[in-house]
Amino acid sequence: MKKSFLKVVLSCFVVAGFLSSCKNSSSSSSKNVSRATGWNINSKKEGSFQYNTDFKEQATPPGTVFVEGGTFTKGKVQDDIMHDWNNSPTQQHVQSFYMDETEVTNKMYMEYLDYLKKVYPPENPMYTNIYKGALPDTLVWRNRLGFNETMTNNYLRHPAYAEYPVVGVNWVQATQYAEWRTDRVNEYYLSKEGYIEEDALYGVLNGEVGGTFSTEAYLNNPESVYNGQIDSLQGKQKKDSINSFAKRSSGIISPEYRLPTETEWEYAAQALIGSREYNNYRGRKKYPWEGDYTRNGQRLGRGDQLANFKQGKGDYGGIAGWSDDGADITAEVKSYKPNDFGLYDMAGNVSEWVADVYRPIVDDEISDFNYYRGNVYLKKAIGEDGKVQILRDSVVFDTLPNGKVVALNLPGEIKEVPVGEEETYLRTNFSTSDNRGFRDGDAGSSRFFERFSDEKEDNRKMYDAPKHKVERDSTGKLLRQYDTSNYRTSLINDEVRVYKGGSWRDRAFWLDPAQRRYLPQYMATDDIGFRCAMSRVGSKSKTKNKTVRHKKAK
Repeated sequence: MKKSFLKVVLSCFVVAGFLSSCKNSSSSSSKNVSRATGWNINSKKEGSFQYNTDFKEQATPPGTVFVEGGTFTKGKVQDDIMHDWNNSPTQQHVQSFYMDETEVTNKMYMEYLDYLKKVYPPENPMYTNIYKGALPDTLVWRNRLGFNETMTNNYLRHPAYAEYPVVGVNWVQATQYAEWRTDRVNEYYLSKEGYIEEDALYGVLNGEVGGTFSTEAYLNNPESVYNGQIDSLQGKQKKDSINSFAKRSSGIISPEYRLPTETEWEYAAQALIGSREYNNYRGRKKYPWEGDYTRNGQRLGRGDQLANFKQGKGDYGGIAGWSDDGADITAEVKSYKPNDFGLYDMAGNVSEWVADVYRPIVDDEISDFNYYRGNVYLKKAIGEDGKVQILRDSVVFDTLPNGKVVALNLPGEIKEVPVGEEETYLRTNFSTSDNRGFRDGDAGSSRFFERFSDEKEDNRKMYDAPKHKVERDSTGKLLRQYDTSNYRTSLINDEVRVYKGGSWRDRAFWLDPAQRRYLPQYMATDDIGFRCAMSRVGSKSKTKNKTVRHKKAK
């Protein structure tokens, strides 16, 4: 009797396993069958529709942590001693994104400089300003009544400061670093997946391969990358796959690295997720950590400062032998505990550039979703042959108001032009390429400081900022024309950017993530650095919500 019972049980297990196997097999095959037409997907037959049906979710990019988006009150400061309307609390929603866990360090930026110097040698007159334009301004450390030459000469390059945040980088340079980083990471992903040879990057650095990799060029005209040598640099996918080039639908190409928006940065710094109770936030946070004080209240390290900032006049680090914050200038990254998102130094150490153009008031009436001021919409330039134009050998340079020359593109990148009537005609969501002044001083707004002047409308602006002019004469000599007017009323214009967070030079007042300041995008200081962000594609959360959202109707 007992043996018969065991046989029945074992038979049930075998049948159940068989059915489960059939179910999994059926599920596996069904995802490669079109639900629209019934035709097979990813077949080896010529002309078959190829799509990554095994994609699960976006991989966390190198150096970043995941920040799950949500709603929060932007601009809610604890102290507003200026009463300047600079922080009007507004409810905002932020989509999920990734953010560097630390500021970009000297070592990370030196890798960028090393790449530029090897691939675009400064000895070549055509490339000289590519490398020079990317160099941080080390003279920011100088003070007419201070001895800081040690930092001027050593801070960027000496290994003692390798893991310290890079400074002396202006907003333009920070955005160009993010663009370069995008291409290098996607180049790595493609080599990892076998679409290009693993050693392709080293071939470029050693001069064995002419030209470099550009993400957008690869997606739009893959034969153009590596100066047309991509065919000889393709990896094992060329042999194993019907499609030897990756596409966006392959799920391998990563979105671009960029500067975080002000809203993203503030949301990430607040890290209110640590104060979440069900679907609400408990209490209020003044700093990225819990509590309303800057000193550690825990038993271990009690009394120590929780960030690197200026504690008083002439007090940058406390008394010798009892250093409150462990630093006098910047500190090595990860010297302090991260916030609840796992982000380090979101208060203190260095302030950080964000992407936004500065305006005193956030115009939340027009957008409470991923708020950002600074959109300039561009499109790919199409040549007479119908293909996207690749700037293979040409470099476009720009001379900033302070005379610094920077490269607007690197050889091999796609040429972009402003969007025109084809994209804006009869649209309701945007009507022009440049939206930096939208609802605040642009041609469609009534708020002009020169409203009643005789000047043409195109010259009217809301803010009476200085108008410096830099150009070159026929001999190439730089001509600087500084605006010396005594009647300018503002420093605000469309080239002024927001920076957030307190630095080693700042008092605790600026450690509040909601505080905001601004600086022209071409200027650099010894207390402003930056970190990169990347948008998340796909689901909002990495963890399954346990709430049952859909029930079958009974």
